[in-house]
Amino acid sequence: MLQVFGQKRLFYGYFIVAGSMFALFVSMGARNGLGIFINPMEADGVWQNRTAIAAVIGLGTLVNALTQPFFGNLYDRYGGRAVISGSLLLLGVSTITLAFTQSIGPEFSVNVSILGGLLGQFELNNSLVYMFFIYSVLMSMASSGVSLVTVHAMLSKWYLRNRAKALSIATAGTSAGGLLLTPFSASLILWANWRFAWAALGLFVLLLALPLAYIILRDSPDEVGENPDGDANEVTGDTQVARPTAVVDRKTPLQTEVWKDSLKSSPFWQLSSAYFVCGITTIIISAHFVPFAIDLGISSGIAAMAFGLSQGLNIVGVIVAGMLADKYSRKNVLGTIYFVRFLAYVMLVLPGFALMFWGIQISPMIGIWSFAVLAGMSWLATPPLTSSLTADIYGVRNIGTLNGLSTMSHQIGGAMSVYLAGVLYDRFGAYEIPFAIAGLFLLGATIASYSVNERKFSLRYQSTPNPATAGGGD
Repeated sequence: MLQVFGQKRLFYGYFIVAGSMFALFVSMGARNGLGIFINPMEADGVWQNRTAIAAVIGLGTLVNALTQPFFGNLYDRYGGRAVISGSLLLLGVSTITLAFTQSIGPEFSVNVSILGGLLGQFELNNSLVYMFFIYSVLMSMASSGVSLVTVHAMLSKWYLRNRAKALSIATAGTSAGGLLLTPFSASLILWANWRFAWAALGLFVLLLALPLAYIILRDSPDEVGENPDGDANEVTGDTQVARPTAVVDRKTPLQTEVWKDSLKSSPFWQLSSAYFVCGITTIIISAHFVPFAIDLGISSGIAAMAFGLSQGLNIVGVIVAGMLADKYSRKNVLGTIYFVRFLAYVMLVLPGFALMFWGIQISPMIGIWSFAVLAGMSWLATPPLTSSLTADIYGVRNIGTLNGLSTMSHQIGGAMSVYLAGVLYDRFGAYEIPFAIAGLFLLGATIASYSVNERKFSLRYQSTPNPATAGGGD
């Protein structure tokens, strides 16, 4: 512990949580705020149709998915401070360079038709190539380095008993970034223009987020002479808690020296398959929720308010889930969250199916607002619990790589769901069918989570635990 006037100061892990949360706040807010820039950049001729920007976003999502394991492996080799700081540097520089879109390079134009126009066509010009390189490649790669993969891996070394809570609080930064930086960017565009807004965001990353991350972040408690959770080294009083250093050093039944060996056991696939479904059921909503509501006759303003409510409740849901997961069985909390999200999807499609099959009229507003509340409380709660369980079961030696692989499955699931939802909508003229299919997948995620044998494999159950830390249930 750090000392001031002979008194104990706060556990340094709290500063690690705060620094991680701010890094995620900046990373997610900068990269995921592209939607605010679409109309003004389109008006300036950066692209000619929405297929073009969809291609930019789609490629960016794919690059982000495929580079998650790479940055997770970099974390395992070089630590979180180096990877996160380097990624923030790349993120800041690439964000600033977006301000020069359409101002660099020779002019050219090529018409691109995908599958004979079946999947769209757009004009590929120097501006769009620039966007592909800067946003789809560089920014998307940088975001992989400042993501839940690296942050969760680093925090897992700082916390054991309070691991889920710490990861959940840091994860809340992702929602805060969207809630605060998106309207901030919109204000800058209105006050100046989109070029100024990109440059300002990039400077925000370079001049504030990067220095804070480099100064505050540390890879493990050993670097500042502390132990996980801020505990002392020896047992005190009647509390039956093992020495923290012994807990960290002790291997779990499935801990291995080589990360590939972890793929031979069922918990990794149970958690990753559930996380794949998480991607299916979140990213599809990010893209199609507002258009779905508008199709039902709900105004765009009300639809945006409902979506905003769900994003705001993310912060509440993720923190509550983290607190529960540190007290009770983490896999049971995770399974319950997936089931709550399943109920959210039931409410979302209920008005449409009730009218279609039974002739019963239910106000679409009931489905929209019920979904906003239930999905909001369960939306962001799954990543920290997935990472916590992975660290509990496989240890922290290869946690970056394992988290990266799980997150890759999440992003691939999301990319598939966004595309297929559009295809099914064009075919059937409604979103109820793709939403219903996505919702049914959540039952599988619920079962997969509940079936993880946490008591057998988790570090929390490898010795006689403190009742407040091990949790109840199997």
